[in-house]
Amino acid sequence: MFADFTGQQKVVDNIKIFVQAAKQRTESLDHVLLHGPPGLGKTTLAFIIANELGAHIKVTSGPVLDKPGDLAGLLTNLELHDVLFIDEIHRLNPVVEEYLYSAMEDFRIDIMLDSGPNARSVQINLNPFTLIGATTRAGLLTSPLRARFGITARLEYYESRLLTGIVTRSADILNSPIEKDAAYEIARRSRGTPRIANNLLRRTRDFAQIKGDGTITKAIAQFALKALDVDENGLDEMDNRILMAIIEKFKGGPVGLTTIATAVSEEAETIEEVYEPFLIQEGYLKRTSRGREATELAYRHLKVALPPSLSKGPGLFD
Repeated sequence: MFADFTGQQKVVDNIKIFVQAAKQRTESLDHVLLHGPPGLGKTTLAFIIANELGAHIKVTSGPVLDKPGDLAGLLTNLELHDVLFIDEIHRLNPVVEEYLYSAMEDFRIDIMLDSGPNARSVQINLNPFTLIGATTRAGLLTSPLRARFGITARLEYYESRLLTGIVTRSADILNSPIEKDAAYEIARRSRGTPRIANNLLRRTRDFAQIKGDGTITKAIAQFALKALDVDENGLDEMDNRILMAIIEKFKGGPVGLTTIATAVSEEAETIEEVYEPFLIQEGYLKRTSRGREATELAYRHLKVALPPSLSKGPGLFD
């Protein structure tokens, strides 16, 4: 339920009001678009909305819906006020997306029967339903599809304080005792993402079980995170490799994305979508029109001497 969902307070408060209003009017909730970086709880929130509405939820994803017939089968089986959840909705087939427009707006779909001279269109009315779409790349959604969502919510990265509560709750579910300091240590190295925090917690639990007495202490957490190559600031081995390649091989940049990808033996798309957002957000990397550049913070983090362009001379009053 909403009470079990930690963080994203403004988003949850707004959706809670929309859900209560829809239930009072005995109408289906407006279509909802949830977008934001991966691992922040979009799918979890979709299930919570369905639970709060007291409705059934059918789950699918954009790449799976290959033909209009696949979508028609899903939509015609929805009962009154049911929820259809489409993950990675930006990857919908354009032909399927066209069918979705009339389904979202008028709750009906047109199906073509036969072909050639005998072709005819049949309209099928649908039960009013709520479509919840989740995407990590809202910019790739077409304007007509985005405009049909009455409720749009962006999920943001979490603070360490909120993540500590999530780690503690997850440890209780896993029946794994954890000290408060250890929970904070895992939380602050989790890139502001609950999914990463939960993954690190599971691996730390393994270390506590084998190297300790089963209780996750701060010392065990630090030992486990070091073994997993997650440093003090939450940067993993690939993050550090990317920064080191820019600094050592390309004099701090600017350098193109494909060149960095070749230097660290990783796909350019993976660097752009997985590693780069966190590095830019934390101030280790900046994206310019000429390419990527390492910041002063990156040099200090890797304990590399600052180049003349970044090192400041004595100030006026020094």
